[in-house]
Amino acid sequence: MIKNITIGDLTIDCTNACRARDFYAALTGWEKTIAFGCLALKAYNGMILLFAEPDDIPYVPPVWPEECGMQQKQMHFNFQVDDLSAAVEEALRLGASKSTAQFGVDHYVTMLDLEGHPFCLCRK
Repeated sequence: MIKNITIGDLTIDCTNACRARDFYAALTGWEKTIAFGCLALKAYNGMILLFAEPDDIPYVPPVWPEECGMQQKQMHFNFQVDDLSAAVEEALRLGASKSTAQFGVDHYVTMLDLEGHPFCLCRK
């Protein structure tokens, strides 16, 4: 075990860093910034989300739900919300789409951001 380890930042690969950052800034209210030469968001707890456009190869969005032989998601966010239906409506208004595959019943809704990354809005 590594003592005193924390997550300092997370990097999100995307085709359009500005569009991706603006979406998550509008969704979360987190502060827009630049970190390590990347467009970024600073969460209320200090964690940084970096938005990176690949240099040499085109970004390929993940397929959700996963399909054999297709680009898999590597991670996704679970955002805790007080009002699940209001949060879904706001995410849709901001340009997200609701995944056709839903597994959370009444507990969470799987959404896709503007770059195709799945994320979940979860009832607290």
